[in-house]
Amino acid sequence: MEPQFTRLDAVRAFELAAGVSGQPLFGENAMLNLIRFQPDAVVPRHSHPHEQLGIVLEGMQALVVDGVAHELEPFEAYVLPGGVEHSAYCGPEGALVLDVFTPVREDYLERWQAES
Repeated sequence: MEPQFTRLDAVRAFELAAGVSGQPLFGENAMLNLIRFQPDAVVPRHSHPHEQLGIVLEGMQALVVDGVAHELEPFEAYVLPGGVEHSAYCGPEGALVLDVFTPVREDYLERWQAES
């Protein structure tokens, strides 16, 4: 793989859930995903084998883990080990979140490529 340099906010977006889109950057073993939540958007409960780290850049994102909502404001961050069930929602102002996944989410890569 060659070095990559890009404006992440200029990358073509793909839909993650209703009202939630991602703008990804794929490496060989990890990926970034700039996630835009429309006001009051919800990501249903799910799990994946990938480790997930994230930071809220704008707005408020709540991550629900074990029935507890963790409301995160700008520059608050999280780490979710692979296999942890979680859901997410944001408030009326929407949210901008940067996620990192390792390894690469092949399902995201396939969906992003299919939407091109």
